Amino acid sequence: MRRTLRRRRLEAKTDYRARIDLLKSEKPRLVIRKTNKYIIAQIIESHLAQDKVIIGVTSKDLLSKGWPKEFSGSLKSIPAAYLTGLLLGKVAKGRVKEAVLDIGLNRNIQKSRLYSALNGVVDAGLIVPHSKEALPNIEEISSNPKITKVFNKIKQEL
Repeated sequence: MRRTLRRRRLEAKTDYRARIDLLKSEKPRLVIRKTNKYIIAQIIESHLAQDKVIIGVTSKDLLSKGWPKEFSGSLKSIPAAYLTGLLLGKVAKGRVKEAVLDIGLNRNIQKSRLYSALNGVVDAGLIVPHSKEALPNIEEISSNPKITKVFNKIKQEL
C-alpha cells in the first residue's frame, strides 16, 4: 500500500526526517535561508510542535548598518551572508548560547553562502556544531575588491 505524502513535503518545503532529528536535540535552531534577493537568518525554538522565532535578521538590515545603496543587488553575496550571520550573533549574544544549524532543503555545499552566514554567527560567539572545512575563510569572504572596504567598515562597527 502506498503512503500519502504530507503537503509540505509535496511542496518541497519540509524534510520531516531531518526536522525530527533537529527537534530531538532540544536546542534552538539556527535557520539560514537564501532567497532570490536576501539571506535570512533566524534563531527558532520549538515547543509542542509550535515554532517561535526568537531573533531574526535579514541581509536587508545591512543597508541601515552602512551597506551602500549601489550594492543593494549584492545582498545575497558571500560577504553579505557573513555580515548577516555576524549581526545575528551580536543580537543573540545575551539571549542564546548555542544552537543547531538548520539549512532546510538547500544543498549542502561547503564554503557557500549558507556556511558563510554560519561563519559569521560562530565568529560572533554563538556555539554551533560544525566542521571547520565547510566554512569559508576571511580571505575568501572579502575577496571582492568592490565590497572589501564596505565589508571591513561594517565588520568593525558590529
